[in-house]
Amino acid sequence: MFGPPGALATSRRLAFADGLHDFSPAMIATAAWSVVTAVTTVKMGFDIPHALAMNILVYAASAQLAVMPLIVGGAPAWLVLLTAAIVNLRFVIFSAGLHPFFKEHRLSRRLILGYLTSDMGYLLAIRRWSGSGAAEPGGSADEAMTTRTWYYLGLAAGNWLTWVSMAVPGTLLAGRVPTNWGLDFVGVLALTAVVVPSVADKPSVVGAVVAGAVSVMARAMPLKLAVLAAVVAGVAAAIASERSGRPRRP
Repeated sequence: MFGPPGALATSRRLAFADGLHDFSPAMIATAAWSVVTAVTTVKMGFDIPHALAMNILVYAASAQLAVMPLIVGGAPAWLVLLTAAIVNLRFVIFSAGLHPFFKEHRLSRRLILGYLTSDMGYLLAIRRWSGSGAAEPGGSADEAMTTRTWYYLGLAAGNWLTWVSMAVPGTLLAGRVPTNWGLDFVGVLALTAVVVPSVADKPSVVGAVVAGAVSVMARAMPLKLAVLAAVVAGVAAAIASERSGRPRRP
């Protein structure tokens, strides 16, 4: 589906395995958030079949946690959909960042890759392709695109398989998981361990500091808009810092 068969089969397998390997440090965070979301879904009043369907198909922890109180409270469908869209607006920024690497794909393939995008998958891919990780794939443009695509699919597969493998037992055993276990905090710690090594230059430091400050100051915003505000502010600050550090043209 994502590239011609034959000579590139080996490189596709290697790239896919490389993506799985690079995602492995983020599996703890993904597993923790999957369990937290699954347990919360059941404890909010969803029955097992509907909880399983949501956790497997919706595949968006932040949006699920934001809309579940609205669904349980009988909010209108438009408000539920609007809330989910607002919480996930950060993926518009992610898509803009990934577009240069996948712009040669037709729309249908880019939509599939977009659906599979996750916070950690985006971070790991950008870190690799922007020079702070492994070098860009060599060879022809088609070979580079194929390798890049299958590497990203490896990241996505690691994320999705981890999520589902923990969402199913988390849903089925939700009644036996105490809410005071602090699994969400475990997820935050694991995410921090993955994110911190990426903060390696001035723009990334500035962006991280600004995003953290905005997320704290805006925590009272409704519909989890603090997440979006922090992402936008952090990206803007990082871009401004990068541009200010460039030498001026004569």
